[in-house]
Amino acid sequence: MSQAVSPAAFPAPAADPPGSEPPLLVLEPRRGWVPLDVAEIWGFRDLLWTLAGRDIKIRYKQTVLGVAWVVLQPLVGAGILTFVFGLLGDMPRDEGVPYFALSFAGMLGWNAFSQTLLKSSDCLVGNAALVSKVYFPRVILPLSTMVSTVLDFAVGLGMMAVILLVFTIAPGWPLLLLPVWLAMLLLVALGVGLWACSLMVSYRDVRYVLPVAVNFMLFGSPVAYSLAALDTRLGSLGSWAGVAEFVYMLNPVAAVLEAFRWSLLGGSAPPVGWLIYSGGFAAAAFFAGALTFKRMEKRFADVI
Repeated sequence: MSQAVSPAAFPAPAADPPGSEPPLLVLEPRRGWVPLDVAEIWGFRDLLWTLAGRDIKIRYKQTVLGVAWVVLQPLVGAGILTFVFGLLGDMPRDEGVPYFALSFAGMLGWNAFSQTLLKSSDCLVGNAALVSKVYFPRVILPLSTMVSTVLDFAVGLGMMAVILLVFTIAPGWPLLLLPVWLAMLLLVALGVGLWACSLMVSYRDVRYVLPVAVNFMLFGSPVAYSLAALDTRLGSLGSWAGVAEFVYMLNPVAAVLEAFRWSLLGGSAPPVGWLIYSGGFAAAAFFAGALTFKRMEKRFADVI
């Protein structure tokens, strides 16, 4: 025979204190342009640091050299560029600046740009399970990729200091502007990365096209040569030299990379007009990327 159970055996849950609200998060659809919710991002800052730390650990897990790759990659890259452009190509350079130092400084800025762009573009697809099952501000994913990029940059900058000591190069006051150039590079990369990762959710072709485009862009940017060397080479084009230089400088990172090298090695100052253009392009790229990301964010969990 079954025994009746008294309701008193199951006490009711304690009532919330007077005036308190239940811990609920209401998600509502948004229309039009909605700026990035800085307060919400700050509320999920622990997740941002956790994702950034996971990215760093996974990247060097089960590798023999570990974090030494952070230094080896730009060193090897600068060595190859020095051999191809400095030795075989005999590109001009500023007096007293070794070609290896010139190439390494260019690689330092370029790696910060390219790594942020490629990592942020793949962040949604690479975390598909997380995006489809858990709610959090999706913009946390591309932002978390910048943390590892800045860490790699800091390690590379330490190696750059060693190179400056070896070649007895003393940076001047332009070194104080280095964070400005780094911020401009990261802003362009993040803006394009937000746009690319939004498209990659629906069109996986972006994953294959973007790395190729970035590799081509490397040779169309003043990484292994200076703008002064470019002017010397373009002089052979005669009346077309000005047009060719104008088209070349439409690359938004060209003037910034030249400013990057100027801050570290001195030499010729970057063109101010093109730096203003690059700054405007960086702001516009980030605005357009954030707009695209927010407009398409509601479809990510369903399509990915």
